[in-house]
Amino acid sequence: MNKFLSYSFFIALFLLGAFLFISSSDLSDEDHAEIHSLPQVIRSVPIADYVDLGGERIPIERHDVKERLDRELMVNSYWHSNTIQNIKMAHRFFPTIERILAEEGVPDDFKYLAVAESDLRLKTSYAGAKGYWQFMKAAGKQYGLEINDEVDERYHIERSTRAAAKYIKYLKNRFGSWTNAAASYNMGPTRYNKLSKAQGSSNYFDLNLNDETSRYVFRILAFKYILSDPEKYGFIIHEDEKYQPLDNFYVETVDQSVASWSTFAKERGISYRDLKVYNPWLIDSKLTVIKNTYQVKIPRN
Repeated sequence: MNKFLSYSFFIALFLLGAFLFISSSDLSDEDHAEIHSLPQVIRSVPIADYVDLGGERIPIERHDVKERLDRELMVNSYWHSNTIQNIKMAHRFFPTIERILAEEGVPDDFKYLAVAESDLRLKTSYAGAKGYWQFMKAAGKQYGLEINDEVDERYHIERSTRAAAKYIKYLKNRFGSWTNAAASYNMGPTRYNKLSKAQGSSNYFDLNLNDETSRYVFRILAFKYILSDPEKYGFIIHEDEKYQPLDNFYVETVDQSVASWSTFAKERGISYRDLKVYNPWLIDSKLTVIKNTYQVKIPRN
């Protein structure tokens, strides 16, 4: 029985091969070209003659610098799903981030640092950094964010952006440039300072850094150029397809403990889910108020 099956298999394989050979012999050269060509066009991503971060010129005449930027532009131009979501999410959060950065005297370009850190999502890193700006707990508290079992203001878009702006200004003052500020934000100021001293340079583009920080500034630049002009890079996203700002709400001051956010929400005619979407920094089902007061966004129906 096994020998018969093996013999039948080889006969069938021979007949299939003969059929494919006869069929292909009837195709023209043009038909063969279509079969062996993918129906797509992939192009290299253009790089502008002048590139800057926060008004600081990037030395793209250096082949190493240009190639590192080229890599990040290609990665994010052809990582379609992630870049489309970033374009849509930016429409929701950039107005708030832009306003606070301007108030704090931080270049508008640093809104793209938040994209590089979190894709404007409520992420948690493997090291425990959280929120839009990926603050570690100690750094978040240092810059005035409340972080405990019931409240985590790393998830508060206004307060975390304000804290990030102050931190970025500190890094700029310490390391002398916005580019170094961005790089040290990623690596951490202590380690960045140590490597700068060890390598005898304060210029980010002269430093030999780990892969993540070596790419980091160029990721920010890639987001800057793609998100500021998506159509140039082939992304056609209509206005009604973008995620709209969560701005249809009123603010209620909470100065007493809340035993149940679910009950609190029902009493105001909204769902628990809606309350949490507008206030993701409320991380527990209750709130204990001792001295602080809290500004809670209540979405309008």
